[in-house]
Amino acid sequence: MIRRKLEVAAASGTPEQAQTPSVPAGHASRGVLFIVFLAGPLLLLLIGMVQITQGTADVRLGTIREALFHLDPEDPLQQIVRGVRMPRAVMGLVAGAALAVSGVLLQTLTRNPLASAGTLGINSGAYLAVIVSAIFFPSLGSSSPLLSASLGGLLAGGIVFLLAGSKRISPIRLALGGMALSLVLSSITGTLQLLYENETSGLFLWGSGTLVQNDWHNPASTWGWIAGGIAISLGFSRNLDILLMDEAVGRSLGQRIALTRTLSVLLAVLLASVAVSAVGPIGFVGLLAPHLLRLMGIRRHLLLLPAAAIWGGVVLMTADLGVLVLEPVFGILPAGAVTALLGAPWLVWLVYRMKPSRGDVQGSGSGMTLGWLRRVPYGAAVLTAVLLLAAGFLAGLMLGSKTLTLPETLSALTGGGSKLVRYMVIDTRLPRLLVACLAGASLAVSGALLQGVVRNPLADPSVIGITSGAGLGALTVMMLVPGLSAAFVPGTAFLGAMACAAAIYLFTRKGGVEPAKVALIGMAISAFCAAGIQALVVKAQLRVASLLVWLSGSTYARSWDELQMLFIWPLALLPLAWWIARRLDLLALGDAAAIGLGVKPDRVRALAGLIGAALAASAVATVGTVGFVGLLAPHAARVLAPSGTRKLTVLAALLGALFLLLADLVGRTVLAPKEIPSGLVVAVLGAPYFLWLMKSAGSRRT
Repeated sequence: MIRRKLEVAAASGTPEQAQTPSVPAGHASRGVLFIVFLAGPLLLLLIGMVQITQGTADVRLGTIREALFHLDPEDPLQQIVRGVRMPRAVMGLVAGAALAVSGVLLQTLTRNPLASAGTLGINSGAYLAVIVSAIFFPSLGSSSPLLSASLGGLLAGGIVFLLAGSKRISPIRLALGGMALSLVLSSITGTLQLLYENETSGLFLWGSGTLVQNDWHNPASTWGWIAGGIAISLGFSRNLDILLMDEAVGRSLGQRIALTRTLSVLLAVLLASVAVSAVGPIGFVGLLAPHLLRLMGIRRHLLLLPAAAIWGGVVLMTADLGVLVLEPVFGILPAGAVTALLGAPWLVWLVYRMKPSRGDVQGSGSGMTLGWLRRVPYGAAVLTAVLLLAAGFLAGLMLGSKTLTLPETLSALTGGGSKLVRYMVIDTRLPRLLVACLAGASLAVSGALLQGVVRNPLADPSVIGITSGAGLGALTVMMLVPGLSAAFVPGTAFLGAMACAAAIYLFTRKGGVEPAKVALIGMAISAFCAAGIQALVVKAQLRVASLLVWLSGSTYARSWDELQMLFIWPLALLPLAWWIARRLDLLALGDAAAIGLGVKPDRVRALAGLIGAALAASAVATVGTVGFVGLLAPHAARVLAPSGTRKLTVLAALLGALFLLLADLVGRTVLAPKEIPSGLVVAVLGAPYFLWLMKSAGSRRT
């Protein structure tokens, strides 16, 4: 009886799985089992042999055989095979197995096919913890990177699960929450890397994910943990099958559901953290391998877990083989970037198979308020925002490497005072603050529009790929054509962002522009662009610090020229955003009601998305890839003015301008004369609000 119930659960899935990419029902055939468990290991062996032959030194199969069975200590080629290339191949197998099994556990635990160590922020948490250890506890970081990575991964995973607020959280919300948390943690990591450049200089390639090994230390120190974790997970595979069933049914079968969940989380985090401690944060392996196996009909965990270990190794070793093959042409590439380039199209394909869910696309949380703030009149909120913006602007003119008095500042604005003071105020600080205000307002309104399109409170330009597209466009020109005038960088950033927006629309227009698909396609495109950025940053080598500053978002040294390029876009697009906002309000009533009122939902979503993308692109083209303004400002505005998207856009624009202006002020004064990029200040200071926001979103269905 129990076996029959398990088979039904494995074949039919769960209500949450029905909302997401489906897989064929039924048992795996003998042919599938042959491919998975016999052809898979043979393929691993073949890939490993080919992988060992790749590199600058000419290694043949005979050399590998001699190195394995008749090692000559005086033969340099055999030493390379035995001490460098074989550890790299074994590390690919071990790390791939860990990431894939971790993905299986997380997907089962959350009943969410989009869950993996990368999408839930576990990799980013582990990476941040290793960076913190390298800076502040170097002895611990060098002796016990596994401990640091495990604590960081467990903390990040715990934040996502606790703040999600529901055991049956919708796949879209969990994926967006994990993506947004990853951006927060990555921003903090970027800040530390800029402030402690010397201490973290050797971690840039590792931070993008790499299988490069100089000896057997990492494989030897990690394989036992990974083998043990997989063995334990196999030991309670039947419990994992029952976990997919209804919770009441599981308890009736005598299962301790809470214990199974806790053990699954700990094992998933341990496996992912072990992999990160050795090879850095590599994504998509935990997404690709489990889905590939489920598509082949393998559902029972007793088969799924070992199969995932085998094919996780196949995926990661294949990606690393691609790195080695392309190295003579493109130089050193991170394996994490290659897995993302492979995994992003896979995620797009999964989205095509996804069935729309009411729970995934419901309203964007416009009802979120904070008690007494609900009673603040809209006019008073706008007036307060204007006064705060004016005060912040004046403080920005006065403060800096040299502090000016209020009379000196006002005199310089009217053409008086010394030439030096006028230069500081008129030529340096004033255009910089105006750029910050316009860029902040553009990002905030962009976020408000995109949240309305996606109907999810965790969407913003940086989460759904617009910002990454702009960063990739700009960075490509900066890297490939270093002698090109800086005036071309904003244009290429704009083109990159708009190309991503166009791709999102093209991939989602089939069958109607569904908000859930927009969110997921945007995540896939963001990962794809981030992979390209990682590869370019690693290739930059000596210019890494300057590139990180631009990618983090900075208003440093912005002049009247940048302001001239920027202001035309908000001037033209902000009124259009205010105009389209009314139609987004009608869409909140439901597509059927909106059509009855004469509104075409797909056209409105496409136009609102285009306006939002253009606003974000213009800002990023000028100040770099600033994130979270488009997430935080609309929600702060929604807390103060909980109804009406038109009112929201006005207040969000003021708050976005205020956020980025204050970030610029803090970034150039707190460690003066050294500056912290504005985008990093926004992310770090906005993290507490983001955590509250995610908790609020998790307390109800979105």
